Amino acid sequence: MSDFATVRYELHGAVALITLNRPDVLNAFDTQQRADLLAAAQRAEADPAVRVVVLTGAGRAFCAGADLADATLDDGIGALIEREYRPSLLAIRESTKPWIAAVNGAAAGIGGSYAMSCDLVVMAENAYIYQAFIAIALIPDGGATWHLVRQLGPRRAFEMIAEGEKMPAATCVEMGLANRVVLAGEVLENALAWAQKLADKAPLALRYSKQALREAMERSLPEMISVEGALQDLAGASEDAKEGVTAFLEKRKPVFTGR
Repeated sequence: MSDFATVRYELHGAVALITLNRPDVLNAFDTQQRADLLAAAQRAEADPAVRVVVLTGAGRAFCAGADLADATLDDGIGALIEREYRPSLLAIRESTKPWIAAVNGAAAGIGGSYAMSCDLVVMAENAYIYQAFIAIALIPDGGATWHLVRQLGPRRAFEMIAEGEKMPAATCVEMGLANRVVLAGEVLENALAWAQKLADKAPLALRYSKQALREAMERSLPEMISVEGALQDLAGASEDAKEGVTAFLEKRKPVFTGR
C-alpha cells in the first residue's frame, strides 16, 4: 500500500494498481489528488519490476471529474490544466508501459479524459463516459476532444459534447472508446487478470508497439514504414527477441526479461 493521501498504490506481481481514493466525492480531482496521481504514475514508470499499470476508482465511480468546490482559478482554468492535469495525462499517454483503465461507474468530465488516455479500457456494464462540460458552460478538456474526434469522427464527437451525453459501456465498446464490458462487480478483477496476462509478454515489444501507434496517429504511411523499421531494429536486437525465437523452435513458453 502507498503513502499517498488520495491515491492507493499497490503491487500485484508485475502489475501496479493505482486507485483514485476519494470515494466520498466520487474521486473528483482536488489539488492533492492531481499531485498524488502524477507521483504514482511516475513511481510505476520508474520501477523496472512493473510491466503493466491498472488505473481505477474507489467506490461507486471511476472519477466524477474536477472537484469544483476545490477549484483555485486565480490564473485561469487553462493554467490549472497545464500545471496540474497535463503532466499526469501525458505520463499515462507517453508511458513506456501499457495502462488499463478499469472504469466502474462514471468517468465524467476530465475523468473521461484519464480513462481515454489509457491504452486499454475495461468498463463495468453500468459504467459510462460523460462529457459533462456543456451543463456548466465549459468545453471538454484534458485532451478529450483529441480522443473523441479521432475515435468517433467530428459529427459524432460534437453530438456527444453538445448533448452532454452519457455514453454507456456497451456503446463505448461499439464506438471504440473501450475494449470490454464486464459485470459490474468484476471490472477490477477482469482488468487485473488482463494486466497479468500482458505482463507475461515481451515488455520491449509492447513498449515499441505503443510508441508506433502513438506516432501513427500523426504521421503518413511512408513515414510509419520507416518508424516501424527503426523500432523493429530495437526490438530485434533485444535478448527477448532471441528468447522468443528460441522458445518457438523449442515449442515452449518464452520467458521475457525486458532486455
